[in-house]
Amino acid sequence: MAAFAEGVPCWADVLLSDLAAGRRFYGELFGWTFEEIATAYGSYTRALLGGKDVAGLVRKPDGRMPTVWNIYFAAKDAAATAVRIREAGGRVITPPVWIDEFCVMATAADPGGAVFGIWQAGSHTGFGRRGAPGSYGWAEVHTRQPRAVDAFYRAVFGYETVPAAEGAPDDVVLWTPRGEPPDPRHAIGGRVVIGERYPAELPAHFLTYFVVADCDQAPRTVHRLGGRVLKTPEDTPYGRFAVLADNQGAVFAVLAPSTAG
Repeated sequence: MAAFAEGVPCWADVLLSDLAAGRRFYGELFGWTFEEIATAYGSYTRALLGGKDVAGLVRKPDGRMPTVWNIYFAAKDAAATAVRIREAGGRVITPPVWIDEFCVMATAADPGGAVFGIWQAGSHTGFGRRGAPGSYGWAEVHTRQPRAVDAFYRAVFGYETVPAAEGAPDDVVLWTPRGEPPDPRHAIGGRVVIGERYPAELPAHFLTYFVVADCDQAPRTVHRLGGRVLKTPEDTPYGRFAVLADNQGAVFAVLAPSTAG
């Protein structure tokens, strides 16, 4: 598969304390199999679906680090992207570094504090499968600073904001990447406002969605596997979704897309 276009979500991985427990959880929930890769920075667990790369599992090097799903955006030049991040008011947390021949990775935060990754493809271009049950489907940033955040991603990746479909919450906008028509059909992610109904301590964050065939069965499976249901299944113009946490606390969402969405 060719490298993803600039600014398109191209990879996701989860930081966990117990990789064996993570493999059991996601293996049963999504049908993933796993393969260990040795790198100069330690081992990395590839999650596969039908032999195609769908995600990664990483052991936390420090127990104080959050247990969290990370989303990565494609970059043609990670160093140049890091410069744009700083110029646009963001923060580069870990500067670009080659991970063997696989990719150049960096970690950053937008002006609202949401953390994301940068991925300059090497031999690993990113998702080998997406949009199908058991694979990546969508990502959105949840923030308290929508204007600053929209301007930031426009400056860094050239995103244009597009209103969400009729019936979606008013605080949601969609993003289309540079060079694509600014319409919902070409959206690659979105922005959601953290409103007053959420606790003040909830930080800005990205929420990663995985596609499922049955959005009502997935929460039951998560509960049986020791995870938590944070938001019960709900219908939207784009399909039925739920927000869940795995058995170690990493939060993610599942989505059964509508035929229209």
